[in-house]
Amino acid sequence: MSDYLKMNKEQLKEEFKAVCSEYEKLRSLHLSLDMSRGKPGFDNMDLSEKMFDLVGNDSGFKNISGIDCRNYGGLDGLSELKSLFGEILELDPEQIIVGGNSSLNMMFDTIAQAVTHGLGAEPWGKCEKVKFLCPVPGYDRHFAITEYFGFELISVPTTDEGPDMDTVEELVKDKAVKGIWCVPKYSNPEGITYSDAVVRRMANLKPAASDFKIFWDNAYAVHDLYDEGDKLLNIYTECVNAGNPDLVIMFTSTSKITFPGAGVAAIGASHNNVALLKGRMKFQTIGPDKLNQLRHARMFRNVNDVKKHMKRHAEILRPKFEAVLSELDTQLSDKGIAKWNNPKGGYFISLYVLEGCAKRVEELCANAGMILTPAGATYPYGKDPEDKNIRIAPSYPSVEEIKKASVVLCTAVRYATLEKLLEEN
Repeated sequence: MSDYLKMNKEQLKEEFKAVCSEYEKLRSLHLSLDMSRGKPGFDNMDLSEKMFDLVGNDSGFKNISGIDCRNYGGLDGLSELKSLFGEILELDPEQIIVGGNSSLNMMFDTIAQAVTHGLGAEPWGKCEKVKFLCPVPGYDRHFAITEYFGFELISVPTTDEGPDMDTVEELVKDKAVKGIWCVPKYSNPEGITYSDAVVRRMANLKPAASDFKIFWDNAYAVHDLYDEGDKLLNIYTECVNAGNPDLVIMFTSTSKITFPGAGVAAIGASHNNVALLKGRMKFQTIGPDKLNQLRHARMFRNVNDVKKHMKRHAEILRPKFEAVLSELDTQLSDKGIAKWNNPKGGYFISLYVLEGCAKRVEELCANAGMILTPAGATYPYGKDPEDKNIRIAPSYPSVEEIKKASVVLCTAVRYATLEKLLEEN
């Protein structure tokens, strides 16, 4: 019998004894492994090394518009990159603001502006209460931004098609609800892509708050692991069709395309929203790092160049994901104690273990030399109410390291589950 939930107490004891032996052997190896954050590996970043030779010397410092990128100016970014990000987000170049290296910074700044000066209505800082919707499990850094500003975070369950829209549509009837976080393609950590129906319902929301905004973090827009990737409906077009052009603000970046610390980020939005944000930017900066933007513009002339580049990324990442999924299947598929997603792209695998076991799995992994994202991090305030979800980030280590880490992870899941089942019997 393999299904742990069908074993009697004696069978559980015998299995636990065997798993304990496996676990102690792993501990004796003194491993040092890390699958805690979705960082590109050295091999991924090496793909963009040639970028450093594309500016200066014979290639010069001027962009196609004749702007000397060493100097001040160009508040909303180089025209080439506005066109490129427009292709990625399916917007006109005039609807794009190109900034520095961090889309997270642009999200934080947009929230901060909403607090101090509003997004077309009363500043959120003057509201008696501000609430924000958080599809769960989700991206911990999103939740941290809105928690930092003192918003009340409301968890929204996620289905295989995206956020539970029945719940969202009910919650936005509260005028204190000002926005929702979304990672619509290869979501962090579930790896799902929002269905057309979810995108359309999102675009057709009728919030009580006139300044409600969808924060659409399309971080993995071009991050397919396979030739046949997921397709995401253009939410801006749907918002226009629904008479809600100002409802959504999009974000994306090249952080996991080129260099996380030296990429380029962008905002995409309606003409009204872009005008509002640009009007404030002139008080913040005289212009972004245009030399870095120029490097990116010369490396990626259009979205097809980006897609070719991302196929090379996929060739590196795919074996890493498959190594994790193979071990999960080998050790856990017949145990009845865990489930996980099998994403077609993105940077994460979402693992669900038996209720009440995720933190214990994290602890066991750490004791065996393998670091995971803290259990609970994928929920607001870092608290998974069922203590079930574990985010796996297989992008950074080598394939060989991932194979070892996956063995540790699966052994820890079995250990924690058997421990809990024996306590209950």
